Amino acid sequence: MPTLPFDPASGPYAGLRVLDLSQGIAGPYCAQILWQQGADVVKVEPPDGDWGRHVGVVRDGQSALSIAYNVGKRGVCVDARQPRGKALLARMAQRADVLIQNFRPGVAERMGVGYDSLAETCPGLVYVSISGYGPDGPSANAPASDSVMQADSGLMFANQSPAGEPRRIGLLLADIATALYAVQATSAALYRHARSGLGQHVQLSLFQACAALQVNDILAFGMAGERAAGAVSAPNGVFATADASLSVLALNNDQFARLCRALERPDWLADPALASNAGRMAQRERLHRELSVQLAARPTAHWVERLAREDVLHARVRDYDSLAAHPQAAHIGLLEPLTQPGGDALPFARVPGAAAPRPLQAAPEIGQHTVAVLTEWGIPAQDIQSMLDAGVLRQAASPHGDRPCAP
Repeated sequence: MPTLPFDPASGPYAGLRVLDLSQGIAGPYCAQILWQQGADVVKVEPPDGDWGRHVGVVRDGQSALSIAYNVGKRGVCVDARQPRGKALLARMAQRADVLIQNFRPGVAERMGVGYDSLAETCPGLVYVSISGYGPDGPSANAPASDSVMQADSGLMFANQSPAGEPRRIGLLLADIATALYAVQATSAALYRHARSGLGQHVQLSLFQACAALQVNDILAFGMAGERAAGAVSAPNGVFATADASLSVLALNNDQFARLCRALERPDWLADPALASNAGRMAQRERLHRELSVQLAARPTAHWVERLAREDVLHARVRDYDSLAAHPQAAHIGLLEPLTQPGGDALPFARVPGAAAPRPLQAAPEIGQHTVAVLTEWGIPAQDIQSMLDAGVLRQAASPHGDRPCAP
């Protein structure tokens, strides 16, 4: 791993070479966050591309999912089913500082890029393995997706309806959470390398990540012996106004007094039954019923002004158009325009906390940068051309791609 002069304007990982062999969400998002922090990330795909390219909303051959988690990367297309492609992956891995893969256990080894074989010649390599259930054990080879994991890890249990019906959380939360834990563990391994020169095999699973995400709820279940359903205070809920919806809540006595003043409800404030959170929880149905009637009588703007005046915990329930119009979103540049082939610029939300935000670059086409990357990584031009001719490599033939080597 090279030691480079630090340039704070380029991000903390400027000069770091990341080889991203992963597909879908957890691995690609981990790598993409490293790109946002300055790393050079090369995404290697098979000829058919990352399966995530074809899932959900698609534009110009690439899905929103694929764009979201591959912005900024350079794309290389290698057919690792062919012996020369397999050998090339191993050569590239030996030139990387970080390698990320999220195949089932044993797949990377069959591709010639398993950790043990690489660590012998690259002891400083930070190698990141993401799997569904871990490298071994009775579930190691079980298929895992976000929905499967939300069911199997307790997330659906945690998200029960008031009637006790398990529900999937409406985000790809298992994958996203795993990516965040993965990039943190990768950063810790890079810090270890900076201090010792030693690499590390970072191993984590969606199963582990989902459990870590629920640590409070799992502890609470262990203490109570049952799931604590619903809100922890009252009033606390989403209520319809005359034209939209508001989330309104009070967590303690002071906040409840503020709410009473905002709603002009001295009767609530004077009621001994509502003097504590425990009392208000016992009166929750009554409070919610009366609050629903009152809020429905006036438009959202009226209530936002009243609630804000008294510093009451509240928020409009927003869709993504409304989020983009949020005054704070405009102030901090929350959603940045991303120029991506096929249409208008798209709204992109960066990870927070990056020290030196990089100019956004479109997610790559399959093999968009094959020739340029392999040339830069020390593969001779005649070898690149030979593999292009044999179909081992693919160079995107588009105005966005590099030009193939001359014959």
